[in-house]
Amino acid sequence: MVDCDAFFVSCEKTRYPDLNGKAVCVLSNNDGCVIARSKEAKKLGIKMGEPFFLAQKEYPQVVFISSDIDFYEKISKDVMNVLSKYTNVMEKYSIDEAFVDLTGLRGFYHKSYEKIAEMIREDVYRELQIPVSIGISETKTLAKLACEKAKLKDSGVYSIKAKNILKEVENVDIAEIWGIGKNTASFLNKLGIYKVYEFLSLSDCFLRKYFNKRIIEIKEELKGNIIYKVTNLMKIPKSIQKTCSFSQFTCDINYIKNCLNFHIHRACRKLRELNMLTCIVTLVLKTKDYSLIKKKYYLESETDWEFHISNKIIQLLNETYDKNILYRSCGVILSGLKSNTSRQLSLFTLKEDIDKIERLENSLDALNLKFGKYILKPGFMYTNIQNKNFLRIK
Repeated sequence: MVDCDAFFVSCEKTRYPDLNGKAVCVLSNNDGCVIARSKEAKKLGIKMGEPFFLAQKEYPQVVFISSDIDFYEKISKDVMNVLSKYTNVMEKYSIDEAFVDLTGLRGFYHKSYEKIAEMIREDVYRELQIPVSIGISETKTLAKLACEKAKLKDSGVYSIKAKNILKEVENVDIAEIWGIGKNTASFLNKLGIYKVYEFLSLSDCFLRKYFNKRIIEIKEELKGNIIYKVTNLMKIPKSIQKTCSFSQFTCDINYIKNCLNFHIHRACRKLRELNMLTCIVTLVLKTKDYSLIKKKYYLESETDWEFHISNKIIQLLNETYDKNILYRSCGVILSGLKSNTSRQLSLFTLKEDIDKIERLENSLDALNLKFGKYILKPGFMYTNIQNKNFLRIK
């Protein structure tokens, strides 16, 4: 398991080198709360998820930065490209984590797995200036645990060997294990199970009585038996969701429309990257008092074209909008995803129209890929919503 250290903060340091050695925090959408902290910020006691207005008041010496997800995704791709140089079997787990299968590389490099991990770590930092921690073990679950231990080591590498598994997990809390959620950990605690070694002593029969199949799989993984294989097959999402909170509560329908069109643009770009089409679009609105409003529309035919989707989403908004209500966020969900290898056209759809749209889409995506995202945008995105990255230095 390879995990980028304080990834969002590390990304910001690559373009703002003066941040090195300073307490830095990256904020969530519209600067709601802290979502990433440098080690200096952690030492000050800033907690993950702490509201920005409280953190700024209590820690005026900290640099707070608005998040720039597009930039972080670009750096993430660069990190994954470096990792892919070492093996053909790599599974991206999240924007800053990946499972890498090193099987057989000891003979190729004539080095131990630990030395290979150190080499990978050095390469990522040399090429991208992104520090990573690497955990090595027999299974994904143990590698994830080893990676957490690696973060506490100066070397940034930690290995849990098969012969030392029981010793390594002896004093580990069950809540620290990957795949054990808060509710599951709480229920295990009620059963008197607090440590991993206590969990491993439970019989499968006992676990089946209270839990599903996954909990037994985690037990086997913790014993060093591979259940979850590392695979480089891309997992196709069931839906694509793009949402964001507003900087201030609003009832301005034009502002909401503009935000929705921005989300549609991002969602359709992701749809085309996956070579997928959508046939169900959903409008998502959240009011000031956290009431959630969802309106769904089934399209006449599958599409990945944002103008078609925008027309339906704005139609849903006009049907739903209440000028007397303050809204705190909006978004879109694209679901009913299908492969773009073939599509069912409506009776009145002309093939020539589809070809024109595809040429326009390809040109738009090619320009954005070459010169950067949002270098060319549809006309309905009349406000540069996404350009909100800034520093707050106190």
